[in-house]
Amino acid sequence: MRKRRWAVTGLAVLAPLLVWLVADPMLGRQLEIANGDETLEIGAVVVALVALLVALAGWGLLAALERFGVRRARAVWTGAAVAVLVLSFLPLTGDMAGGTRAALILVHLTVAAVLIPGLCRAAPPRA
Repeated sequence: MRKRRWAVTGLAVLAPLLVWLVADPMLGRQLEIANGDETLEIGAVVVALVALLVALAGWGLLAALERFGVRRARAVWTGAAVAVLVLSFLPLTGDMAGGTRAALILVHLTVAAVLIPGLCRAAPPRA
């Protein structure tokens, strides 16, 4: 089970990097978010680190739910994961180009598309 969760975590990091690779270097769309007078550039390292942190947090929450014997831990975790995905779109309403917004939405959806089914399948069967 642990190997499968590590594999899902690795895919959750690689998949959004592929989206970034297509959006940023290949299409020439530099991903930037305006924050007042400053501009935040979203590079490959940022994408990978955030995806890794989200994957590890998701794994940790699922493991905690399982460890504490929460009934229907996978269902509870899936609901929490979907809620986090929805909340992750809130910052994307800020000041940024449409192409950047579209790329970041795809990055968020890609991480969720790997993590949610991947970690649920890697969870132990119900007792």
